[in-house]
Amino acid sequence: MSTEPIRFDTKIAVLLREDLEPWQRLNVTAFLVSGLGSTVPEVIGEPYEDADGVAYMPMFRQPVLVFEGSKETLTAAHARVLSRALPRAVFTSDLFGTGNDRDNRAAVRAVATGELDLVGLAVYGPRNAVDKVLKGARMHP
Repeated sequence: MSTEPIRFDTKIAVLLREDLEPWQRLNVTAFLVSGLGSTVPEVIGEPYEDADGVAYMPMFRQPVLVFEGSKETLTAAHARVLSRALPRAVFTSDLFGTGNDRDNRAAVRAVATGELDLVGLAVYGPRNAVDKVLKGARMHP
């Protein structure tokens, strides 16, 4: 087994609006990354197993970097991710008032792209492209 550091040429990133409550930040992050593995299966690593042979589900093969920014930063990042056609997920403020996937999808579908009240955005792609999407955001504390 190699002990060399692993460098990824891709990046998984989540951008959260800076005015979210702590529970909202965690909830939004979990929702945003939940579909990535089924959409981009190469981001998933191998299953885990402990020393007693108990099996665990696989997880992402690379870190998920979490950033924060203003509403304006999020709006600009959304426009950039769309222009680059990178895999993405959105979480809007309306989703805090829904309780299931059907209603979540309906809430997003009801609002034009430019009018979405974004509180979170996830993006995956080449490191440099993701860095450009996140311009103006800062690492989450």
